[in-house]
Amino acid sequence: MMLNSKSMGQKIADARKKINLSQAELAQHVSISAQAVGKWERGESMPDMATLDRLAGILGVDLNYFSESFPSVFAETPTIETPQTTPPNPQKPSWDMSQGNWVNADFSGLKNLQQKFGFSNMKNCKFIGADMSGLTLKANHIDTCDFSNSHISGSNIEASHLVNNQFKACALNAAAFTASHIKNCHFQQADFTGATFKASSFVGNTIEAAVWHTTAFHTTDLSNIVFEGTIEDCSFVHCSFSKVTFQNATLKHTFFKCKTLKRLQFINCQSDRMTYEFLKNGKADLSGITLLP
Repeated sequence: MMLNSKSMGQKIADARKKINLSQAELAQHVSISAQAVGKWERGESMPDMATLDRLAGILGVDLNYFSESFPSVFAETPTIETPQTTPPNPQKPSWDMSQGNWVNADFSGLKNLQQKFGFSNMKNCKFIGADMSGLTLKANHIDTCDFSNSHISGSNIEASHLVNNQFKACALNAAAFTASHIKNCHFQQADFTGATFKASSFVGNTIEAAVWHTTAFHTTDLSNIVFEGTIEDCSFVHCSFSKVTFQNATLKHTFFKCKTLKRLQFINCQSDRMTYEFLKNGKADLSGITLLP
């Protein structure tokens, strides 16, 4: 395929205008600057082959269209039918919210975040129904925000400060909290299946009707917490406890390996034999536990 920068630039411009894209919009789809698109169209530079292939998909043309010997169908008169009768679906943009200061902003339903979202301050913001799954959320300070019904599954929350936030009915499956401080947050009906907490603090949070399955706490400080419902296949390793209560809870195959469990309180709880023996070995007060049949 013979390429000429001047010819290619004109063809990029023709195809872009045909589907009513500005230089800035095309630049966003290709993840480059608008200035770079301008240089292409003026023939001052050319995209590499990988970018050219991506351009073909965005502009709805065959890759050979950019060849010097291939006629520019978009430069012909409007009466001549073009091979592309409908505009293509452009790539969805990827939003980068790192290093921002957000106050009273409503990002409900937000999607297409970049892989990394960090070093931001957020206060009184809404992320209701947002898709924040699979992200690296690092060094964020988040205060009094609403993440109800959002998806944070598979995300890594690192070195972050989460205070007074709403996570009602939030999907936190396989989320990893590392070196983070989580305080006075509301996790009603949140799903913690497969979530991990490491070297973190989990203090004064409300966790009514939450799902605890294969959840792991490691070297984490837990304080002023009430666990209810079924806690199954979970683990507490090298954790510290202060005013932690298991109330109306059923503990199954849950592993406790901590320096002391004397500060745990159990009220109207049941457990299987294995979990009971782990608690007994840690000198927990078992008076509020009965064995499952």
